[in-house]
Amino acid sequence: MFSIVRNARLIVRKYSTSPSAAATGIPTFPCVEAHAARASRLAAAARTTPKSSSIPPISSSRVSEPPLASTNKANEQEADPNGPEPPYARPNPSSYQIFQGTQPLPLVYAPPLQPYQLAYETWGKLSPAKDNAILLFTGLSASSHAASTPANPNLGWWEKFIGPGKALDTDQYFIICTNVLGGCYGSTGPSSIDPSTGEPYATRFPIITIFDMVNAQFRLLDHFGIDKLYASVGSSMGAMQSLAAGWLHPRRAGKIVSISGTARSTPSSIAMRFAQRSVLMADPNWNNGFYYDGLPPHAGMKLARQIATITYRSGPEWDLRFGRKLRPLAEGAEANALDSSKPRLPALCPDFLIETYLDYQGEQFCLKYDANSLIYISKAMDLFDLTAEALDDLGLKSDRDAEINPSKARTSTPAPHLTALARGLSPLANTPVLILGVQSDILFPVDQQREIADALRMSGNDQVVYYELGGVWGHDTFLLDVQNVGGAIRGFLS
Repeated sequence: MFSIVRNARLIVRKYSTSPSAAATGIPTFPCVEAHAARASRLAAAARTTPKSSSIPPISSSRVSEPPLASTNKANEQEADPNGPEPPYARPNPSSYQIFQGTQPLPLVYAPPLQPYQLAYETWGKLSPAKDNAILLFTGLSASSHAASTPANPNLGWWEKFIGPGKALDTDQYFIICTNVLGGCYGSTGPSSIDPSTGEPYATRFPIITIFDMVNAQFRLLDHFGIDKLYASVGSSMGAMQSLAAGWLHPRRAGKIVSISGTARSTPSSIAMRFAQRSVLMADPNWNNGFYYDGLPPHAGMKLARQIATITYRSGPEWDLRFGRKLRPLAEGAEANALDSSKPRLPALCPDFLIETYLDYQGEQFCLKYDANSLIYISKAMDLFDLTAEALDDLGLKSDRDAEINPSKARTSTPAPHLTALARGLSPLANTPVLILGVQSDILFPVDQQREIADALRMSGNDQVVYYELGGVWGHDTFLLDVQNVGGAIRGFLS
């Protein structure tokens, strides 16, 4: 976390015009030069990092990303009433457990994957009957570290929702969270070693789907001997996975919680993710995905994260939090050059606080996550579609099929695809489902959650609970609104 004032002070020097600019008359742009400076640091780190002669483990990546320090717990606990930011940090491999798949994993678009592994963490205790397990599905870039553990006391990305007496009450439930297939925080993904070549898969990694991610996690449940989940819970991409879990394995999912998600990726969200992939893949360092022995596409990753951050929050929040405030001027040359009798001279580098905020978010993220993982996982989100026709095209079958109960259909004229979605969701007709939507969400607008609730009811499900939340936090509400999101989950699970 960081406060606006502290962050503004940190970036003052970064965006200031260098003294040499005035002397030479040639403009300089520190915000652009920052990319070259980062590249120099990475190149220097690569030269000093010895390469192992042995093949690294499945989840390892090469020297393209230097070791990253774990999140500082004290810093993360700093309160910032102007806008709390969820912690994202690369977990230490010693802080999570590894499930090694012993059987090939079938994939929708490719031959079965073997070998593969999933990084996972757990909280609470599995009951003797193994009937109190909750599978927590993550968003796109999250690790398995949803909450602090004895092995990793750093705060997790859902810290305030997991623990004794919290929404996911560890006195009652056994919580499991994995890093998804395709990720880079311990699970098999593009940065993993391809056993056929001894090199990272890179873009030789197969195209994966939300269904593949879920099936891999159900292999982990088999490993635990868990036949049926008490509940599946997920937000954002995790909400997609939670619905997919109920669709693929309706007999094994007792309850489903889907927060700020969708059952059918729409053109608007696909467009947003395409823009992120485009700037990333346009970075020359991306090199068609084969960058693990060189510099990563850090500039593209930074820009992609800036685009993503815009979709995670809302315009009203930006206005309340930043307004049209400008960054403080740097001490020295920049401040001295200001003539108090004239308006402040605008800069082409970040001038507004909102610009410095986006720059900070991109800078913090660009070396924490593998670029290829972002590309593959965001594509899996684009491909997600639970309408009957889309499922038939993929040849996917649920463990249980059900027929639509016509008496449950809406009398008003539905959207053209709603009937197809109701048919697709028919395997969930007998499963209690909690749907949460957020009115300020622009990534998954609230009409997409209403659509899920409508389609489930059309399919004959009379156990649908739907809540619509206000507030200005946008898509990230699921990370921040402990009272409303946590309260809804707690009530539904009980």
